[in-house]
Amino acid sequence: MIPRIATRNPLIHAVAAQLLATITIVATLLLFPALLRHLFATAILQGLCAALFAKWLRCPPWWSLIHLCFLPGILLAGDLRWPPWLWLGGFIGLLLIFWRTDHSRVPLYLSNDPTCAAVAALLPTQPCALIDAGCGTGRLLRHLAAIRPDCRFVGIEHAPLTWLWAWLGARPHANVRILWGDYWAHSFADYDIAYSFLSPAPMARLGEKVRAEMSPDALLVSNSFPLPDAEPLRIVAVADRRNTRLYCYRPQPIRATSSM
Repeated sequence: MIPRIATRNPLIHAVAAQLLATITIVATLLLFPALLRHLFATAILQGLCAALFAKWLRCPPWWSLIHLCFLPGILLAGDLRWPPWLWLGGFIGLLLIFWRTDHSRVPLYLSNDPTCAAVAALLPTQPCALIDAGCGTGRLLRHLAAIRPDCRFVGIEHAPLTWLWAWLGARPHANVRILWGDYWAHSFADYDIAYSFLSPAPMARLGEKVRAEMSPDALLVSNSFPLPDAEPLRIVAVADRRNTRLYCYRPQPIRATSSM
């Protein structure tokens, strides 16, 4: 049985993996002190241990890559003679783009042009209202607004810099509204279609939200991530390099898949 720390915050798992890897490396250095003469190789070994511990703790797969590159990256960055303000600016920029990814557990995923075209094909012939939960830079909404001026499009984004990008990009489109905030606190009741490109972590909660708030004939379109234990009404295969799949659901009822 693989243990897991009882917390929903992935940063706790990340710190645990780093601590376990550091303890392992310190113990190894006590046995083989000559490794200190090969500092970068030791950093790579620490990153490998941290990546393995992250997998052991059932962290999301991308965390293993972060752990693998973390300490070697610090050593490489230490050789760069960049001024302190540049490092601070880079940190602030990343913070404004990704914001509280540790809390939302949703990386910044961007919908590509083939996906935008596939979503446009799912819109009904009559005017409708669509909400993009976590709209990022608003690319999908701009695409849809340009070809369906009769429809209403709303995007919600919590990261300040991507929200600003989406908001500025939506200015020429009268039928697009970009909100800054938490889509969990925004009701989906007034929308015919909800679109999301999140991650596996919040999908169960998203299913509960659309079932509670959207009408039975509404549509949930999830890019790449299906609802757990639910059967989609339709799966749209997008012809792109990602092999994107759009999972389409009617909010009520969402038919549970068999456990057999």
